[in-house]
Amino acid sequence: MYDYTGCIVRATAGRDREGLFCVMGVDQERQRLLLADGKRRKVSRPKPKQLEHVTPLTDHLRGFDHPAIRKLKQGEPVSDRELRRALAAFKEGITLGER
Repeated sequence: MYDYTGCIVRATAGRDREGLFCVMGVDQERQRLLLADGKRRKVSRPKPKQLEHVTPLTDHLRGFDHPAIRKLKQGEPVSDRELRRALAAFKEGITLGER
């Protein structure tokens, strides 16, 4: 399975449908993505979700450049606050340096 860590996805199934999440990691054994949004799903307890139940909004070709996402891709710990701010910036379409 491809490493989706740091990608922004939208849930398409379940009670969290239409929610924006960041992929915190991949459970290779069960073929599931570990999702968190920093509010309902904390970084310390990511939600496992099947790949078929999400729509990727970013990938390695059209990534989202934010300090929290960069930290996550480098394997450094990210706080819930940093993750919420990254998702809010993505939602608003704001990239660093543009206002």
